[in-house]
Amino acid sequence: MIATVSLALAMLAFVSAHLAMSHPLRMRLVQNLGEQWFAGLYSLVAFVTLGWMVLSYRSIRNSYLLWIAPHWAWPVAAGAMLIACILLAGAFFRNPAFPGGRPKAIRPAAGMFAVTRHPMNMAFALWALVHLALWGTPRNLIVAGGILALALLGSVGQDRKKLEVIGQPWRQWMDRTSFVPFWALLTGRAKWGSLREAWPAVLIGLLLWLAVTWLHAPEVSPIAALTR
Repeated sequence: MIATVSLALAMLAFVSAHLAMSHPLRMRLVQNLGEQWFAGLYSLVAFVTLGWMVLSYRSIRNSYLLWIAPHWAWPVAAGAMLIACILLAGAFFRNPAFPGGRPKAIRPAAGMFAVTRHPMNMAFALWALVHLALWGTPRNLIVAGGILALALLGSVGQDRKKLEVIGQPWRQWMDRTSFVPFWALLTGRAKWGSLREAWPAVLIGLLLWLAVTWLHAPEVSPIAALTR
């Protein structure tokens, strides 16, 4: 019980610190500390809270199982994780949300940004949803639930911050993309043909998925989950 409470507090600290330092406190801290000192402080806080979370997670033994997905759901989950890996890889190709990045006023959304303007956060959100669906243990619910909240709230905060800093170009970028994956494609704001530019992300995402599946498969099998 104590370890579970510790994990919940660690997850809360990790999510809260990340959101606060990424959005409402970022500009003030950068002005007072400078970009390099802020980056160091941000990394330190992330490292400490993540380390606390990992240690608390590992200290929980024989966590009771609330539910476990049927066997047919595990291949479906693997397919969803492939999509998550492709989204994650696509976030590193011409991402206007990265520091110093700006959306091009004329260039339409392409690659994974035709799918969603937050491919990295949506990858983490999909990861969290998959893990929440597969098995329900207190420690899994805490971690996956926290990551889901961080991904969704972080995306909302990023849009607000970029609108304040960049202004109209980001508003135009929002008009050409979508928060919800595939919505811009389904509504015609992005073109399906623009997905052709996603082939590097598909290739890298596939390799990442193969590596993670090979390393992680014994840990996420239904039999292993039943013994947690």
